[in-house]
Amino acid sequence: MIKLFAGAALVVLWSGSPTLAQTVYPIDRADILAGAHFDFKVEFPDRVDPANVKVTVNGTDYSAVFGQPGTFVDREDGKEQSALIVRDIALTNPGSVKVEVSDGARSRTVVWSVYETGPRKAKNVILFIGDGLSPAHRVAARILSKGIAEGKSLGKLAIDDMPHMALVATAGSDSIITDSANAASAYATGHKTAVNAMGVYADRTASPFDDPKVETITSLAKRRLGLGVGIVTNTEIEDATPAAMVAHTRRRAAYDEIVAQLFAARPDVLMGGGSANFLPQATAGSKRKDDIDYVARFRDAGYQAVMTKPELDAAAAKPDTSKLLGLFASGNMDGALDRKFLKGGGVGKFPEQPDLTEQVQAALKVLSKNEAGFFLMVESGLIDKYAHLLDMERAVYDTIMLDNAVRLARDWARARGDDTLILVVADHNHPNSLVGTINDDMTKTPNVPFRERVGVYDKAGFPNYPAADAEGYPSRVDVSRRLAIFSASLPDHYETFRPKLDNPNDPTVKGDVSGTFKPNDKYKDVPGVVLRPGNLPAMIGASVHSGEDVILTAIGPGSERIHGSMDNTEVFRVVADALGLAAPGQ
Repeated sequence: MIKLFAGAALVVLWSGSPTLAQTVYPIDRADILAGAHFDFKVEFPDRVDPANVKVTVNGTDYSAVFGQPGTFVDREDGKEQSALIVRDIALTNPGSVKVEVSDGARSRTVVWSVYETGPRKAKNVILFIGDGLSPAHRVAARILSKGIAEGKSLGKLAIDDMPHMALVATAGSDSIITDSANAASAYATGHKTAVNAMGVYADRTASPFDDPKVETITSLAKRRLGLGVGIVTNTEIEDATPAAMVAHTRRRAAYDEIVAQLFAARPDVLMGGGSANFLPQATAGSKRKDDIDYVARFRDAGYQAVMTKPELDAAAAKPDTSKLLGLFASGNMDGALDRKFLKGGGVGKFPEQPDLTEQVQAALKVLSKNEAGFFLMVESGLIDKYAHLLDMERAVYDTIMLDNAVRLARDWARARGDDTLILVVADHNHPNSLVGTINDDMTKTPNVPFRERVGVYDKAGFPNYPAADAEGYPSRVDVSRRLAIFSASLPDHYETFRPKLDNPNDPTVKGDVSGTFKPNDKYKDVPGVVLRPGNLPAMIGASVHSGEDVILTAIGPGSERIHGSMDNTEVFRVVADALGLAAPGQ
């Protein structure tokens, strides 16, 4: 590699074919927060002479604008492809930015918009993400937790009873269908990226860790304002959504490396499951590939490390707790239906897992000690996991749990004088629809397939779940008139049309051909079962995400920016504006 000093200002005389022109990161039409750090990269489609490469920014040599020359890579990854990379730069002047690139034979132009914010409005920001939260989940949670009579709900969810609402588009840079990594990354950085990527633009190199980076909201909040940072989830803490708050990689599955990045970022509060990738490989249950003990490293860095609800309560109650690591399961934590009622899943192995509301309460106690304020991301992540597995009852109970956590945060903010922006949004949708009810008393062996017991229109009526408890949960889901929530994306599977009362649903197993899936025979002989041929390729073993807009609701200072139709990158901009991260004179 050699350092490339760009020469005279570029004059673009013609544009080559779009398929042959250079790829530029950040991409065309990127919105960039003034002062936020990012990497700049040009990928040339073949090997080029560095003497012929010219790059300008608004007509000025790029090295003068970026404050440093780039690194020219003659043969990237040993291939006949060249690249130019400039790391860790920032643009401070708001306005339109035109970047022009030429290699002497082809040229490419991209335009960015650099924006500043107004003055700071909110002391704190809490971003709630219901992973995979669909409108069907929200409606079902309202019906089960509040009740419904004569067509009217008997109460409102906290996630719905908010003054500002918008529809948010979720497509990524490479596909109309997003995953949790690039969707959460859009919220965390304000930039689009590709499936499986977070905090980077996914480039063509083999390494998943050298892609062009973009700064995250947690980094900006700490670097510019000294805010506290919290990340709370009930999935593995290394999983896509929580990881996207700090991580820079295009491979979301790189859990060991993501744990290292979490440690390097040192959020003040970090809670979820996933202890298996924090513990050295010699430890029973570890999934690490090395001998590093990250629980010990966090403790050495001043963190209270807790593994159970009693330990969490005790740590949060200590007046001197300012750093908190909670790891409550080796993998994902268990959802509300299993923890509170069915005792399925991993509850037997990890019986003292806290509820999401208890995690949020502890996080607020610790983070509110920072006089500068804080940014907190809270994920109810198992809504997505259960939706993938066609386990609708568990997904709905975890939606109720999300609502409880939001209500807790809203009450906390109200008691402080409403200095906190609270946002509730899904990262992506699932193609789930509430189509009616299933009429089945769970005791009789049907003489017809259960699909004949699906009631629609006037035959649907209203479900007969028992009245919810104080937390909004009915004590039973195996009632005789249940909600019928179906997915539009299906693998081949046996459909029982009944809730799974032993363990979370598992509709498929590995197929006879490598890389494929087939129906799980566990459900084959259930009376009234239906073999449902799927509409997905055989290599897909679960329901998949869908591309519809998701719902965003908000309350608090800065929430007035939430309205109409928005892009997911604009959610980052709302947060940045509420915190005044690029206010004039900042």
